Amino acid sequence: MTEAVTVSEGVPATAGLAAAAATIRALATGRVLLICHVNPDGDALGSMLGFGLGLRRLGVAGLQATFPGPFEIPEPFAELPGLDLLVAEEQAEADPDLVIVFDVAAVSRLGELADRLSRARATIALDHHASNTGFAGINLVDAGAAATSVVAEELLRELGVPLDAEIAECLYVALATDTGSFRFDMTTPRVHEMAARLIATGLRPGEISRRVFDSRPFGAMKLSADVLSRAQLDPTAAAGHGMVWTYATLDDLERHGQRPYVLDALIDPVRCVAEVDVSVVVKQLAEREWAVSLRSKGAVDMSAVAVALGGGGHRLAAGFTGYGTPGEVVSAVRDELENHLIP
Repeated sequence: MTEAVTVSEGVPATAGLAAAAATIRALATGRVLLICHVNPDGDALGSMLGFGLGLRRLGVAGLQATFPGPFEIPEPFAELPGLDLLVAEEQAEADPDLVIVFDVAAVSRLGELADRLSRARATIALDHHASNTGFAGINLVDAGAAATSVVAEELLRELGVPLDAEIAECLYVALATDTGSFRFDMTTPRVHEMAARLIATGLRPGEISRRVFDSRPFGAMKLSADVLSRAQLDPTAAAGHGMVWTYATLDDLERHGQRPYVLDALIDPVRCVAEVDVSVVVKQLAEREWAVSLRSKGAVDMSAVAVALGGGGHRLAAGFTGYGTPGEVVSAVRDELENHLIP
């Protein structure tokens, strides 16, 4: 039976954390599979690997971590501790005793790994998306948390796992990426308090930031120039709050010799356009299939827009998978914006 556990900002989900910790202890000698979402970002990988290192410290031996889709680690995260826990999805345990899922709001984000949920004896989800569907046996969902790593740290504390430099680095990368290097609205006192605990283990934030935020191949810079040159301004969208959008293709990646992860950073320069509230970047996955990143400065509930289009996320940052041409995908977004204005 699903136990939906939701906590408000700053309030530990005591009952849920205790239930999750008891489940982990009961199944610690079995096969434990950690899963994060397709095309993993810093929070997904950092939360999963940091927690995995914590389980290793507890003596959990039958431990794997994985994610659906191509087994590629984005270059900014290629030096994270705990990468040796990772296996490709086809090598992931078929019949785990325990599945723990990180930063996943809906089963669809698990791809071909979704069947592990029904095969496991127990399932736990750690997440911070308000759109989470409560698909696991125990759902630790804190919509007030800036990152899933906040929930992961709370559960590690419940398990009695002390922070060390390797666990802390993973959780710090997760926290820093999902707060935009501590610039976004979710950067609360709670976030800085957690960052302080992590840094106290001996981290070097400047070195981590240079690796994660400030290091890109020359080809990625050239690709960004191409994509930004296509940007279009739509000042009448979202009831006059305005929208800017652009798109990137598989041909762009091939032309500049880049891996798909470089496209994830494209939303940052686009969302900085002063004249509009909404920003959209459409990134090609396959023929007529696109990953869509949505951002708002406060006028539109992007989570609601994304859910209406089959995705999910947060109020000001969300996404979904769209189909058709880039123009058709953006038209679908535009049609939803006025339905989800924030009062």
